[in-house]
Amino acid sequence: MTVESVSSYSAAPAGTASTGFGSLGQGDFFKLLTVQMQQQDPFDPVDNKEMLAQMAQFSSLAGISDMGDTLSAISSKLDALIELQMKAAEDEAADPDGAEAAA
Repeated sequence: MTVESVSSYSAAPAGTASTGFGSLGQGDFFKLLTVQMQQQDPFDPVDNKEMLAQMAQFSSLAGISDMGDTLSAISSKLDALIELQMKAAEDEAADPDGAEAAA
């Protein structure tokens, strides 16, 4: 039975790169928010609902990013566990009785 590494699978389609908007962080969001506030028309300001929706979207995105980091950590731990189980199975196959060699 062949067991492949858990971390060898990716949710991202092949050929995609994590550049562009995917590389923006919280600091970039606040810079954009500040510029947006400075450039808006005082007689026609942005609707509060729109502003709250943008902040909620960013918060959701930050949570998803943190979840991705957590899932990566879990994946690496599962890989280590699989490796240990495979090593134990190999050791058991080499010595099925479990008897230690006499010195």
